[in-house]
Amino acid sequence: MKTAKAQQDSLILKNNRYLVGEIKSMDKGVLVMKTPFSKADFRIKFPEVLAVYSEEYFLVSPRKGDRLYGQISSPEEGFIAVRPEGGGEELVFPKEDIVYIKPLEDSFLSRLNGGIDLGFTLTRAGNQRQFTVRSRLGYTAPRWSFDASFNKLSAVRDETNEISRGDGNLTSVYSLRQEWLVLVRADFLYNTEQLLDLRNNLKAGMGKYLMRTNRMFWTVLGGISYNIENFTGDVPDRNSREAWLGSELNLFDIGDLSLLTNVFIYPSLSERDRIRVDYRIDVAYDLPLDFYIKTGFTLNYDNQPVPGSGAADYILQTTFGWSL
Repeated sequence: MKTAKAQQDSLILKNNRYLVGEIKSMDKGVLVMKTPFSKADFRIKFPEVLAVYSEEYFLVSPRKGDRLYGQISSPEEGFIAVRPEGGGEELVFPKEDIVYIKPLEDSFLSRLNGGIDLGFTLTRAGNQRQFTVRSRLGYTAPRWSFDASFNKLSAVRDETNEISRGDGNLTSVYSLRQEWLVLVRADFLYNTEQLLDLRNNLKAGMGKYLMRTNRMFWTVLGGISYNIENFTGDVPDRNSREAWLGSELNLFDIGDLSLLTNVFIYPSLSERDRIRVDYRIDVAYDLPLDFYIKTGFTLNYDNQPVPGSGAADYILQTTFGWSL
């Protein structure tokens, strides 16, 4: 694999201007380029780019078809050609059919992406303190990706019990042909409302992109899972087998706003008539220097809760964050 060093990429824009520098990424309809004459990276809406030229190697995702790894150039305005590493036939796409471009260097750190959001509330009444953290970390390779997340809320008030909630996941995705993918994921959740000391959900399955453009990604998924639940107090633990169905929608061409929402439904295979649902929606507003403000809502529902607990637990968070 080649390593990008002293990279000199070039763009031709619709206003007939040229930019020379280093392409950092093209994702969610925005191309980011680092130039030697500016401290801040340029962020250019991809429809404003007429042509791209580089001698370096990139991971490229077309709207339909397989992920590609190779050099990119524009044989003519409005088109992008990918020359695969190690030879092979050059593939040419209309520019609007390219939904993702990322340089892949040999170094581990160059393939990482992530972000962290923090929130804190202090109220004099009852001396209430509330702290929230949301975090994510991802790693990208030519065929597969790895993602991890952790979210936590802790609220304390005088003369009341602490409210605690946390969730997260470890996810690995392998891209197949024709927009199919294989997924392995481990989720965990704990919350005081449902008396959950810890729920571990281990699932495997497959998915397909129903729509993948520079405006949105829409994916459907499904498979089987194994659910391990430990409860607080004297409530007996549960182990169960489940099927699962899911869908995720990512909208990002709405100005400085972006929206990500997903839902997972778990009909039990070993407990009669039991169904669980996990739902999430996040809306983020981009700020300068890779900062953002995010509001998120998460719901966990179980139609057969253990005695003394609620069927549903939800959380609404507004946080300030920074992305890597």
